[in-house]
This record gives sequence, C-alpha cells and structure tokens, in this order.
Amino acid sequence: MDAMQPLEKNSSILIIGAGTWGTSIAYRLVKRGYTNIKVLDSNTFPSAISAGNDHNKILEEPISPPAADQSDLDYAWNTIETLSSEVWRHDPVHAPHYHPTGFIYAAVGDEAWEKVKAAAEARPDVYAPLEDAEAFRQTMPDGVLTGDLTGWRGFIRREGAGWVEARDVLLDVHAAAAEGGAVFVCDPRAGRVAELLYDDGGDGDEVVVGAKTADGATHRADFTILAAGAGASTLVDFEKQLRPTAWTLGHVALTADEAPQYAELPVLFNVDGGFFLSPPKSAIAAGEPELKICDEHPGYIHLADGKDGGEKQPVPVPRQAVPRTSATNMHKLLQATVPQLADRPLLRPRLCWDADTPDRLFLIARYPRGGSSQRLLVAAGGSGNGFMNAPAVGILVADLLEDRLEERMAKSLRWRPETAVDRDWFDTQGRFGGAGKVVDLGEIPDDDWVEGSAK
Repeated sequence: MDAMQPLEKNSSILIIGAGTWGTSIAYRLVKRGYTNIKVLDSNTFPSAISAGNDHNKILEEPISPPAADQSDLDYAWNTIETLSSEVWRHDPVHAPHYHPTGFIYAAVGDEAWEKVKAAAEARPDVYAPLEDAEAFRQTMPDGVLTGDLTGWRGFIRREGAGWVEARDVLLDVHAAAAEGGAVFVCDPRAGRVAELLYDDGGDGDEVVVGAKTADGATHRADFTILAAGAGASTLVDFEKQLRPTAWTLGHVALTADEAPQYAELPVLFNVDGGFFLSPPKSAIAAGEPELKICDEHPGYIHLADGKDGGEKQPVPVPRQAVPRTSATNMHKLLQATVPQLADRPLLRPRLCWDADTPDRLFLIARYPRGGSSQRLLVAAGGSGNGFMNAPAVGILVADLLEDRLEERMAKSLRWRPETAVDRDWFDTQGRFGGAGKVVDLGEIPDDDWVEGSAK
C-alpha cells in the first residue's frame, strides 16, 4: 500500500463495531461527505450486549469550556464534553432525546462524600447543597422520594445535566447513517470479525487493510477503524491499556398512572449507592414504562487464561443476569429512596460492559505498528463515560482520519502503553460502592446470580 495514499471522499472505510461509538463514527463520516462506509458487527442491531442498547444514560454538560491554562486532562475532558453537548443540544437527530432535568450528586460514606463535596464546592455557581432528606424530596414531584434517605448528603445541579434516551437515539443515529449511505452488516457470521487483514507496509511492518469475517469473506478497506467497545482487545494487543469492566442494571415496572409522575426526574446519582433514571418517551407511549436502576460499585471483571498459558487477562462475558449482591443492592437503593417500588420484581437484569483505560480518558489514535503506512485507527476505552460523549468520539475520530485532530488533543488521547505498565486489574480507579473493590465474576458461584422476572 502506498504510504502517501490520500484520503478521499470515496475512500473505503471499514468500521469494526456497530455499538455506540461505531455507529456515531459512521454518522459523523456520512455527515462529512464520505460515501464508502461499511460497519461490521456480530450482533443484530441494536446489539443485545451493547452498553448503549439501554433505556437511558446520564448526560453532564461541561462546567467550564476548554482553556489554554488548564491541565492536559482537564482540557481534554472539557473539549470532549463541549463537542458532545453541542451535538446533544443542536443536532436534529440527537436533540429530541436529551432531557436536561438536572443532576443530584450524592454520597453516604465519608470517603465518597469527600469526593462529591470537593467537586461541588469548587463550583458553587453550579451546585446547590441539599441540606437534609426533605431537601432531596423537594427535587422531585410529591410521592416520588418517600424513603428516609438515611445518611444521604449531596448537591443538585439544576441546569446543564440530565439524561438521554439511549436506545432510541442509537436507533435514530443508525438510521441517519444508513440513509446517508453507510452499510451495516450486523450478523453472527457475516458481521463477526475473525481477524484483521494485513499487508506488508515495508521495512517488515504489517499494515491493516481490512478484516476477515466468520463466514470467510474478506473486507478490504483503505482505512479501518476499530470501535468494538469492551471486545476491542480480542483483535489488537492494547498492551494492557484496556480493562473490560462490567456494571449492573435492572428495571422495575411502573403503572400507566405512575408514568407521568416519574417521567422527567432529575438524575439521582449516589456515588457509593447507585442511581435510577426516568423511562424514555417511547416506553411510556408503548405502555411499558420502567424505572432503570443501577447499583454503584468499582466494577466486575472476568479474568481468563492468557494465550499459551500466559498471564490472565480480563475479557468481557455478556450475561443477562447480575450477581445476587448487585440485585440486593438495587433493592436497598429503592428501599432508601422510593420504597413504594422496592418490592416489585426486578426485570431484565444484566451486565453492562465497557473498557477502562488506566486514566479513564479515551484512547483515540492511529495504531502505532506499521509506521507511516498504518491505516488502522482505534477508538476505545469509554471508561463509563462513553455514551454521553459518543458524539465527540465521532468528531474526534473523523478529525484524526483527516489528519486535523488538534495537537493537544492528539497528545492526550494518544496510544499510551506507558500508563499501563504493571497495571493492577483490580484497581478501583476512584470508584466507590458495593464491596469497595473490583470483583472477579469467575469467583461468583452459578447459583449466586439473579436472572430477574419476565414482565
């Protein structure tokens, strides 16, 4: 392959992964006029194991715009959140799905509370204190927060935050990308990438030129973008930069009479307890309103034997169930906040997989092997912030492809294996709740899982 081959609007672009990021990248490239885009995924769309195939997700807009005097980390996050919020506010596909209802930031434990308090008190113009349980109750309609909220301390951000209708916007972004010409191949064989395709790039370097799928078909491309979420490390050696990490969620049903009362709630996020979110408009219209619940904890991992008997590595293991401990903690969250719902059956509990980088900042870069001829780009490491910032990921990947990614952002988002040297897979990475530690799913007995109830 010619190292100087230019990027053209009709260049063939292969995206591996049709989840939140892969779909967002396809959408952005279509909007920039690219006409030869193919997206591969091993699951029908939307994938049942995609973290984005969910009722809703939290969204926080930036508190500060990016500025030259900020640290590289703050500058990167403020840039990412600014790019995303512009799309959520103004893009016709995204904006109808954003509910800026506010964000309650709370904790019970002392260590978790210090984190919350430090962040909120640094910006008193944004966060207002909630002095007692009654102040919490006043943030929602009468009859919602009826629990005693024992030990809860927190703040409320009334503007610039809320939640988005995750599955519904994912469907709309997919439809817009497909209408613009992107071809989605979502199939257990025709879309499952078995291996990447390589050519000799000169000087012994191997350059990625596409992928081979499980049905034996080859998909050659001028440029390949790996955006496979928690599964990305099964195709490329990320040098420990990615740790597939799972969180847990479930739902409780609301009645048609209850739905209006719970429809536009602020996010109630307790950093060591969990959170719940309002039902999306589509679920209410379909007569199936539900409250989504997540218990908060540092995460679950699944360690598997490495290749050729090497060091164990974390790998994602999708499962439509949650450990019994998580189900119990979801119940405790409901009992403390909305006890009127606490005895209802837990519906569709499941693991929600993402991938953590060591510093929890995204990895958006050209794959370093292959020198100047390399045509593989990677977008990975959502680290729990991937959905709300998916619009920014689409923009940043498109900028990288076009060789116009801002230098400071390129430095922050670069391939950075030095951050993963001697990585501890059980590092909590600043998260709280649960047992206060990362737990290996392999240590949980089969009879200690909860599969939930049918609706």
